[in-house]
Amino acid sequence: MNRAALTKRLVGKLTKREAVIGGIGNSNWDLWASGKDRGENFYMLGSMGLAAPIAFGVAIAQPNRRVFALEGDGSLLMQLGCLSTIAAQKPKNLTIIIWDNGIYQITGSQGTPSASAGTDMVAIARASGLASAAWAADEAEFDALVGKALTTDGPHVIGVKIDREPGRDQTDRDPIRFRETFSRAMAQAV
Repeated sequence: MNRAALTKRLVGKLTKREAVIGGIGNSNWDLWASGKDRGENFYMLGSMGLAAPIAFGVAIAQPNRRVFALEGDGSLLMQLGCLSTIAAQKPKNLTIIIWDNGIYQITGSQGTPSASAGTDMVAIARASGLASAAWAADEAEFDALVGKALTTDGPHVIGVKIDREPGRDQTDRDPIRFRETFSRAMAQAV
């Protein structure tokens, strides 16, 4: 499956000011290129592995707002402990989407353990206590899992095996603008 196409599908389903935290690199760039300039999108710059922890913080601070983290397999491997913390706290409004292409794509395409050792990111999420964790086998199942995340209590984890197409566009390098725009959007009621 293609990360850019699925990111666009996800953003197209968001109608209630849901927050989306784009992990560094391709996850972020595809969110930027998704065709919707949403104040509720937060674009990370240079903070590998922090999309899920930041989304967790937003979910706790904004319990009435659905929050999505878009995280690559390599990035999540750097912060696996966050899965146990999220499971312990049980934020009902949080969904983590794991884009698994088996490589650290933006650092030189070195293989991740999901490719070289068969590490199963969704199984790790389940073993961490996140019962609503599943792989999307195809685009239709991805849509169904996103639909479930938008209508039922979580936390949810959606794993997606993706191709290795690089991001389509890069974000502006303006972290202050991203912070201010996101803060204003989060101050608005859901």
